[in-house]
Amino acid sequence: MAGRVTIKSIAKDLGISHMTVSRALSNHPNVLKETREAVQKRAQELGYVKSAAAMAMRGGGTKIVGLLLPNIVNEFYARFANTMALACEEHSYQLLIHLTNDDLKAESLALEGLREIQAEAVVMVPAPGGTESTSTHLDGMRVIQLIRQRKEKDPASAILVDDAPAIREAVQHLADKGHRHIAYIGADSALSSGRSRLASFRQGLAQAELPEETNLIQTGVPSFEMGREHTAEILQQKQATALICGGFEISNGALNAFMDASEQSAPQMSFVGYGDPSFYSWINGGISTIRVPVDRLARKAVDILVSSQTDGPSNPLTFEAQLVVRK
Repeated sequence: MAGRVTIKSIAKDLGISHMTVSRALSNHPNVLKETREAVQKRAQELGYVKSAAAMAMRGGGTKIVGLLLPNIVNEFYARFANTMALACEEHSYQLLIHLTNDDLKAESLALEGLREIQAEAVVMVPAPGGTESTSTHLDGMRVIQLIRQRKEKDPASAILVDDAPAIREAVQHLADKGHRHIAYIGADSALSSGRSRLASFRQGLAQAELPEETNLIQTGVPSFEMGREHTAEILQQKQATALICGGFEISNGALNAFMDASEQSAPQMSFVGYGDPSFYSWINGGISTIRVPVDRLARKAVDILVSSQTDGPSNPLTFEAQLVVRK
């Protein structure tokens, strides 16, 4: 059979009505078991693929979900995507992943593409700097914002991480160990997560009655290279005796700088990272870090998607990060 396989072409091939084929492919109970199995077998043989657009027009939904992430180099995003994909599979959702590189134009194009295929929903890490005017492509889709929040024309659901207590606890932990000069490297104020983590670090300093030293606080666009470069600068100053990082890739970059540094340039430097990749538990006897419950966040996102009970956005769902103290 040449050309695209359709319900009508399957019906003609089997000598039955196209309505019977449609019901059989939808597992309708009014179709005889033998007929249903014959239709489904023939459809598989011919390579029949359901039309997402047609399903949406019939009110059945497309079962397509978008996931917009800045990148998947960041371990948090990679693990989130993997867990969410597995959870979507359990509920017969098709997950489409788009990488925005925190660029508003790339985000807009990705959302436009999802609307074109009538995706039901999107889970997205909002790119910095966006406004209501940049969100026109969100119309018609359920939206869940992840990690960061951006004001939208229509309020969106949000899954956030409350890492403030863990960051403050990290500062106090280092102060209790005798550190008086604690450095911090994190995302800049363009990101809501960057603003909140820096504020928490400053609150930790105040609670521990430690001075805020401007030269020991470094922020910028988060990346491995940014973390490595700022850590190298802090080591060269030979002032800080401890460092706290406020991002996954920033932490990995900082560790790289530590490995490159000699013992003379980093004497007794204590470190608290962000995120908890497997190697943190064994490298150098174990690295203290702020652990984020990635898998729980991803599964909650899918729980929200499959739930039809909420007609609109609810209050942000917040998951608490945890300070893990190691050697």
